[in-house]
Amino acid sequence: MKRLTHNDLAYYQFDSLESSGLHHGVFTRLGGVSAAPYKSLNLSRSTGDALEPVRENRRRMLETFDLRPEETLTSWLVHGNHARIVTTADLGQDDVHADAMATNTRGLALTLRFADCVPILFHDPVRSVIAIAHAGWMGIVVGVLPATVNTMTQAFGSNPRDIRACVGPSIGPDKFEVGEDVAAKIQAAVPTGVVLYPQGATVSSTKPHVDLWRAAQAQLHAAGVAQVEVAGICTASNTQEWFSHRAEKGKTGRFGAVIVMR
Repeated sequence: MKRLTHNDLAYYQFDSLESSGLHHGVFTRLGGVSAAPYKSLNLSRSTGDALEPVRENRRRMLETFDLRPEETLTSWLVHGNHARIVTTADLGQDDVHADAMATNTRGLALTLRFADCVPILFHDPVRSVIAIAHAGWMGIVVGVLPATVNTMTQAFGSNPRDIRACVGPSIGPDKFEVGEDVAAKIQAAVPTGVVLYPQGATVSSTKPHVDLWRAAQAQLHAAGVAQVEVAGICTASNTQEWFSHRAEKGKTGRFGAVIVMR
């Protein structure tokens, strides 16, 4: 990924999504107007932040790509595996409840919010399809990523070999400590080893850690997606730049990810 700036905002772009007519970014928490503990580019009201700063933060993020709020679609996250096909007919609606969205509509921007869960951006340049997904550990367990790939193939005729999938900044394996029951559920849903038992002087617990980056990549490969780029950026390790639900003990904001075809 490469780090870019626009006015006071900072965001990251994936190398493999650099394509004519495709705009995307995973935005840091920098450059917004929200007060602590949501400081500063918080994109979610569900955190407890007020409406007006969230609206202004969203406007600033979208302005980076010359987008207006009425050209964008987001979703209420449900930690499930529903990947919804969206069009301009969904604009202005408040009933989009899904953890992934896919579209072949040019000019329709897809956005979601994160604070440790994994953002995944998809692009099929052959069929001109984009998608965005939110994959926390529950999303990995229920298979939101293969569901997104399946939606792209069934609805738009995408070949998984043509799809480029990008795993964005999220909590890394060093910070994602879980209970044995959660570790077992995640491992059962992934075709490769993702549970770790770190050792060393800095480790304060014998509880398992989970590598969500590897889990996402493995599920995507199993779904036939060969082109997977992993950011490898841990949100819980750098709260100066990212919101982290785990590191900030639940009192924090949500950063945004955007993808749109022009």
